[in-house]
Amino acid sequence: MVSMAPLVCLIAAFVVFRLLGMVIPHFSDWHMALRAALGIMFLLTASAHWGKRRADLVRMVPDGFGNPGLWVTLTGIAEIALAAGLQAPRLAPVAAMLAALMLCCLFPANVRAAREHLTIAGRPVLSLPPRLLIQLAFIAAAAGSVWPRRR
Repeated sequence: MVSMAPLVCLIAAFVVFRLLGMVIPHFSDWHMALRAALGIMFLLTASAHWGKRRADLVRMVPDGFGNPGLWVTLTGIAEIALAAGLQAPRLAPVAAMLAALMLCCLFPANVRAAREHLTIAGRPVLSLPPRLLIQLAFIAAAAGSVWPRRR
């Protein structure tokens, strides 16, 4: 299922950054590794906003939001900004909060995709229960990447 790609990316990137933590002290802190992994995941998801999958994302935007192409563009830009913001220590708490908020705001598009059995790149999206669990995992990862922090 195509909807699993961001979750797989997040987990794989986290493992890679934690392994890098054995030689790069920055990533020995799991918060930093998680922020970096979230950054990679957001860059992956942003890439779909301008590529072959763009039309599929446009179809996901619920009716009533107006100009779905603009929303897809804006959310792609937001994902890039969040990926960068999570890497800046002073911005990371705000970026994590905004990431969680954005994920909540995007959930209606996930609901529409699941209910209308839409596809992304010709592959069916996940049903609503797994999509909800994945979204909650992303929100938890965003929150966990900045809290609690030991000083």
